[in-house]
Amino acid sequence: MANSSSISHFLLLPLADTRQLQLLHFCLFLGISLAALLGNGLIISAVACGHHLHTPMFFFLLNLALTDLGCICTTVPKAMHNSLWDTRHISYAGCAAQVLLFIFFIGTELSLLTIMCYDHYVSICKPLHYGTLLGSRACAHMAAAAWASAFLNALLHTANTFSMPVCYGLALGQFFCEIPQILKLSCSNSYLRELGLLVFSISLAFGCFVFIVFSYVQIFRAVLRIPSEQGRHKAFSTCLPHLAVVSLFLSTGTFSYLKPPSISSPSLDLSLSVLYSVVPPVLNPLIYSLRYQELKDALRELMTLHFQKH
Repeated sequence: MANSSSISHFLLLPLADTRQLQLLHFCLFLGISLAALLGNGLIISAVACGHHLHTPMFFFLLNLALTDLGCICTTVPKAMHNSLWDTRHISYAGCAAQVLLFIFFIGTELSLLTIMCYDHYVSICKPLHYGTLLGSRACAHMAAAAWASAFLNALLHTANTFSMPVCYGLALGQFFCEIPQILKLSCSNSYLRELGLLVFSISLAFGCFVFIVFSYVQIFRAVLRIPSEQGRHKAFSTCLPHLAVVSLFLSTGTFSYLKPPSISSPSLDLSLSVLYSVVPPVLNPLIYSLRYQELKDALRELMTLHFQKH
């Protein structure tokens, strides 16, 4: 049995067995990272610079882009490094930092998606109260609560996980440090405490999911009562990008954590983890930028100004 002070590193799951496939994975992850950095960076720049986008919806979209950048920068660089240099090592401190940051950004993203759903609900179902319920101060408080609560949750999980002794080797069955994989290496009864915390967090996530579903039922009922076809189209075009992002994020993450053990395999686990941790930060900017005309106009204006300067 090894306590935390005697462990210097963990071993991550290799993305491929052959050198050629490792280099191919490196190139794929590099392309994904650059796409995520470019897409989210453009959204952040467009919202920050476009004064007509200083609305609650785009304020939360800017926060979502920041969490997507955080997610991709937490997991992918180390996987790229290991593929390029044909190694599996990650330091103990690096693993703890990865767990902390990944849970922090994932938790913040879920909170922000729930808040964005509330924004759509108020704007469509209670438009006369929109300015009161979603003023600038209320938006700032909600965003701060999302970031702060996610950080405290991540800190609690990380401290609890890395206080447990490890006695079943150092090899993790994942390409980044993830709590369920670390728990498999622990032989202490205290892992039940962390399982309890995970169940609590999953219950909160399920609560967010129920809130989102209930809100969208109310939203669609209200939209279908709009007399003009143009009004219905505008309402749907506002909600559908958010619904697509929520569906992608929750379906892949839920299936990854709650799938039956009988269908679990290293290759399936690896594919699912890529789907919920790497793919959403790349697709989110694409989904939003294609559907929101104001965002497309702001991005076009931003690019025009950039080329005029150069």
